[in-house]
Amino acid sequence: MAEPTSPTLSPSARHWTLASAALGLAPLLLQLPGLLAAIIALVALVTAAAARQRVLPAVLRVALVLCMLAAIYWQMGARPGRDTGCALLAAMLALKSSELRSLRDARSMLGFALFAPFAAFLLDQGPTTMALAVLAALTALLTLQRLAHAEGQAPSPRLGSALRGVGKLVALGLPLALAGFWLFPRLSEPLWGIPDRAVGTPGLSDHMEPGQWLDLMADDAPALRVQFFGAVPAAEQRYWRGPVMTRFDGRRWEQDDASRHRSPAAVTHSAVRWDYQIDYEPTDRRQLVALDLPLQAPAGSSLDGAHSLRSTARLTTLTRWRLQSSPAARYQDALSPYQRQLALQLPAGFNPRTAALARQWRSEAGSDDAAIVARSLDWIRARFAYTLETPLPGRDGVDEFLFDQQAGFCEHFSSAFVVLMRNAGIPARVVTGFAGGVRNPYGNYWVVRRMDAHAWAEVWLPQRGWVRVDPTAAVAPERIYDTLEDRLQQGGAATFQSRWLQLGQASDWLRRGWNDLVLSFDANRQQQMLRPLGIDKLEPSQLIAVFTVFALATLGWMAWLLSRGERERDPVLRAWHRLGRRYAKLGLARDSAEPAGRWAQRVHQQRPDPALLSLSSRFVLARYAGADVDLTSLLRDLRRHRPSSGASP
Repeated sequence: MAEPTSPTLSPSARHWTLASAALGLAPLLLQLPGLLAAIIALVALVTAAAARQRVLPAVLRVALVLCMLAAIYWQMGARPGRDTGCALLAAMLALKSSELRSLRDARSMLGFALFAPFAAFLLDQGPTTMALAVLAALTALLTLQRLAHAEGQAPSPRLGSALRGVGKLVALGLPLALAGFWLFPRLSEPLWGIPDRAVGTPGLSDHMEPGQWLDLMADDAPALRVQFFGAVPAAEQRYWRGPVMTRFDGRRWEQDDASRHRSPAAVTHSAVRWDYQIDYEPTDRRQLVALDLPLQAPAGSSLDGAHSLRSTARLTTLTRWRLQSSPAARYQDALSPYQRQLALQLPAGFNPRTAALARQWRSEAGSDDAAIVARSLDWIRARFAYTLETPLPGRDGVDEFLFDQQAGFCEHFSSAFVVLMRNAGIPARVVTGFAGGVRNPYGNYWVVRRMDAHAWAEVWLPQRGWVRVDPTAAVAPERIYDTLEDRLQQGGAATFQSRWLQLGQASDWLRRGWNDLVLSFDANRQQQMLRPLGIDKLEPSQLIAVFTVFALATLGWMAWLLSRGERERDPVLRAWHRLGRRYAKLGLARDSAEPAGRWAQRVHQQRPDPALLSLSSRFVLARYAGADVDLTSLLRDLRRHRPSSGASP
């Protein structure tokens, strides 16, 4: 026996289904590489247009699938990861319209489309993604409502009525969802890890090589947000220390693996102390930053021998760190033979002109290391320029930069300076991180962006230890010390640029509020959320008890709304039924087929009540005879009448 076929999809229902699928696809496309997202969107449009009249042939559908797989491989390679999986999901959803014909196909496509916003949350949990996901879910509910009416061959409701119906559905589930988010006990650690991303998120790395930072320095997305508690460091002190590079092969700088397992060197700190909190954006890496120098590692991180912070877990989500830092006055210990050898290490046969210049300066300065450092900075300040337009270096990249190009950015300046110092016999190393940051006046916090990524040098000087030297600041101090307030004052408050910057600050303030309210709500904050009420910490058992109470309350709310949704829409008929239930409690219930007047006569015989006879007569005239009856008065009297009183209206 053949299976029953699903009703054919009407043009209106088809348009609603495609619109819902497009809205579900939108938040996912925003998280994919731009070119790949454009290809998927174009294929979705072409497929939907081509499949309007008939289902596409199987051969053509297979060809489209192969083309989409090729595009994903072209943009992401063969590396599995979160974004590769999300791209595959987006591609399948884009091609789903090629087989959209019946109501069953439409429901299948809507269910499939609702996976896309959830997949987008694996890549981003920002307010934009959330807003698009909510819009997609609401539109899907509206479309499912229309499909249900189409299947029952009922006319589609007006948009206002449909929105009210969806609103009731949302009101049913929202309280329980909020109770689950705020009160259901959270795990301090997830049960499983999140797969790595196939496409790397811009962030600091444990190595540095020519051209690596160009994409990072062109990205104005926030890398971290900082709130200071007390004193705020001056612009020349806002160096956010990250990975420290000591090994050099002539082209690439790398961290020393042994340094990660070594305790940080003893330091005499200055009297200045900075207390602050960092909200660190996800990078899928472990590298952290702190003001130079952190006093200790916060929970969940470690401090290595070069005073660099490293998270014990990958930074796949927004994380918050409370830190204290203080500049170093001097290092107490001398370098060990291994550390000195590592800080002077250079590959043989590279950059001969730099080596010759360093030997000349050493012979002229004698044992005065500080004089060589000062002479190097004077030379850079007088002869060099800052630019991002630099060609990739050849084999002797430092020689090319110092003697031929004499223009570059922090990656070139720090690397060349350290190589020059090491050739002169001065221990030196490259430090990477961020420099600067701009203050957001709306939230009184500081934003450090990815484009603020910076590299500088540290040299070891007798009686002082490691000393920060920034050759880039000698050439372009505005690159390091410029602030947003300076730009606003120079441009004037009425300029388009200043207004745009102010709008960007307001937007970032809203994003930080979202981060603080939602994304950083972890197990620790959940246990401390009742601290303003005098409860320092909620244990898991207490959270379960509170959640149970709220869950039961919300279930009661849901039951009440459902009962209201099932009641009679006509208020007069609803009041008449309520009156009948009052008499039913006395054993005088009306039979289902018993007319109103006959029931009133029967009740009057057993329990004389002229008021009931009058009410039944007025109700029949209003309900069935179409007589001109004062409905307001009738409704009031029906509500007031009680069998015990026998009161006449």
